[in-house]
Amino acid sequence: MNWQSINFDWNQVRAFLATAEEGSLSAAARALGLTQPTLSRQISALEATLQVTLFERGRRSTRLTDTGQDLLDHVRAMSDAAQRISLIASGQSESVRGKVSITATNIFLTHHLPTTIKHIRDIAPDIQLDLIASDDVLDLTKREADIAIRHARPTQDELVARLVGEVKAYLYASPDYLRRKRAPSSLAELARYDFIGTYEMHRMFPVLNELGLPLSMENFPLRTASGTAVIELARQALGMTIFTEDIEHFAPDLERVLEGEFHVPVPIWLVTHRELHTSKRIRLVYDALAEGLSAIKNERLP
Repeated sequence: MNWQSINFDWNQVRAFLATAEEGSLSAAARALGLTQPTLSRQISALEATLQVTLFERGRRSTRLTDTGQDLLDHVRAMSDAAQRISLIASGQSESVRGKVSITATNIFLTHHLPTTIKHIRDIAPDIQLDLIASDDVLDLTKREADIAIRHARPTQDELVARLVGEVKAYLYASPDYLRRKRAPSSLAELARYDFIGTYEMHRMFPVLNELGLPLSMENFPLRTASGTAVIELARQALGMTIFTEDIEHFAPDLERVLEGEFHVPVPIWLVTHRELHTSKRIRLVYDALAEGLSAIKNERLP
């Protein structure tokens, strides 16, 4: 190995990664507990060492250059390796014990988390995990849970969030429903179909309308807080639904509708309270979840 070629500072690399993931210098500085000038100097030093420009800096935004985008996956791999070292050290150097509560949707908890939960139990058997399957957004600021897995970035300053993966959402319906109602040939036709959704559907209409779905509350005669209930209602040919591709593991009989015209990326955010982020047991669980869930973006459904 050419040791002389490894001449950059990990703190500088961490500053670059935080800025790329948080979206701005100010947000990255808050996440790392640094001042913005200090963070900016670290990134400038990394750019000088590598002799590249990593960010296009505007007055109100910080955007990755093509070189920065190319470097990002390699830096994420370095970060994952550092987290694995931290996890092993935390789990083996001393006993980490206590309760940590994790909230996620029932579908997400059932499909994505078991392997990671097993890993946490292996490295920290004295941690008690409370797994809260809920499609409602629990309030972490009120300690309703320690860690949450969400599909939207939180806005509260006291919460820490990390983007760990992404799935896609599609339109789904049962073959019986599509035969009875006649499968649509375009997004514009969807206004005449019934849909099954959640109580929060009204918040999604601006985004859905922008994506070409002419939907309103009149299209949702059935709403529920349960993701599993949405699936079963769709299987009973009671309407279409907009759902993440996880649904195909639980209801392979449902069909994607207008797949070539509609799909939307759904981010996966790992969230915890800023104060709890300094707790050893919560930090261990948070980092293990981040490592395990980062693989979701590479998953492919059968």
